[in-house]
Amino acid sequence: MRFLFFLFLITTTFLSAQSIDYNLKKGFIANGYDVVEYFDNNAVEGKKNFTTKYDGVKFKFSSQENLDTFLKAPEKYVPQYGGYCAYAVAVDSKKVSINPETFEIRDNKLYLFYNSWGVNTLKKWQKNNVKGLQKKADQNWEAIKN
Repeated sequence: MRFLFFLFLITTTFLSAQSIDYNLKKGFIANGYDVVEYFDNNAVEGKKNFTTKYDGVKFKFSSQENLDTFLKAPEKYVPQYGGYCAYAVAVDSKKVSINPETFEIRDNKLYLFYNSWGVNTLKKWQKNNVKGLQKKADQNWEAIKN
């Protein structure tokens, strides 16, 4: 009987483990930026004293108020595509790191983008068929998310 209980614990622990490969540069989603602030159109770095974990991933917030907001509905604030560059997922089916200050809220979802060395993928995303890119990124993400 103990063996069955032990087997059950191991199985449930394994099944509840993180199933998505999140972009955790600097140890946090969105490079430690406050995912709630993005929805107010602000890119603000979180503080060490306002952190939590969701889906096995660490999040930082700029205030207790934002942390509390996140805890009420965390799935709303999790960046699309594990926090990787939405454009790279759509076009190349690749997981590319982001610039946490380059983002877009679209359809009440957070999209993050690469922006460095003269390449701003948010601008490329917005110049193209965004709905088509979203659909392609959703399809590609299913294949590469683990």
